[in-house]
Parts: sequence; C-alpha cells; structure tokens
Amino acid sequence: MTAPIHSLWLMPAAEDGARLASVLADLSARFGTPLFTPHLTIAGDTDRPVTQLATEIAAAAAADEVAAFSGEVLGIETSETFFRSFYARFAVSAPLAALKQRLDPQAREPFLPHVSLLYGPVPAGPKAEAAAQVSTALTGRPIRFDRLCVVTSGQDVPIADWRITETVTLG
Repeated sequence: MTAPIHSLWLMPAAEDGARLASVLADLSARFGTPLFTPHLTIAGDTDRPVTQLATEIAAAAAADEVAAFSGEVLGIETSETFFRSFYARFAVSAPLAALKQRLDPQAREPFLPHVSLLYGPVPAGPKAEAAAQVSTALTGRPIRFDRLCVVTSGQDVPIADWRITETVTLG
C-alpha cells in the first residue's frame, strides 16, 4: 500500500473564497470541468505524514513572520497544463515567500503563486474569451489569505476525493 499523498494549501478568507468559488463554478458549468475548492498550493504531492504536516503548518501559522495577508491578483493566465489551465496569478510577496521557504524548502520547481479557477483541457478560443471576462472582474483585486490546510490531494488522487484534514489560522 502506498503512503497517502497530501498538499499544503493557503486558503482565501471566506468572502474572497466565495467570490473565487463562484467564478470557478461558473467556469466548471460552462466547460464541463471538475469542481474543487479554490486554493493556493504552497507544497504539493508530499508523502510526509499528516501529523508532521499538521505540526509544520501550526508552526508556520504561529510564526511572527507570517500573519493573514492580502495579495493582489496580477492577472488571469491560461496554459495547457491540466492543473494550471486557467488561473489567477499572484506575485511572490514576502508572506508567500516565507511560507514557501518554511513549508517547501526543497521545492524542485520555481514558485508560481496562483489560484486555479479551472482544471483540464478546454478549447483555446472559448478559454481565451472566458479569461478576458474573468480578468476584468479579478485583476487588481486583493485576495485575503488567512488559513493553511493539509489536504489529501495530489496529481494521483481523484479531484472528487480531495479532503481537507487539518486547518490552522494564520497569526
């Protein structure tokens, strides 16, 4: 039996999370793509035990350098990557850099902070049209992030099976 796979997610505050979830639900209905909870992945696809991850996020949340914070949506971007098909892009701010360094110090890829709004392949023309519409609504808007979560999720875990197992509120 393989170890369960988990991710560490930074979660938007309730009001911003609801706004992003509404955009995501609209895109999902429009394109027939999966629903999921909007989040910013700090570390993905780790097989570290949940107890260790819970301890790590609790320590990060209690650390003086990272309290709840807002990040401005730089823009809406699209790609051919399944999990980054359509997303809101954020700058690598000081709080994001601190969380990434603390919780994923051996990251193998450059940090691309984003909140995905659609997973999967969709036709390029309609996707570009939708991106322009969502960009008008979200670009420049601050999104407040206030929680860290341990989530049973990963590239090999069906999206319908993703579950938040631990949550801590940022300082």
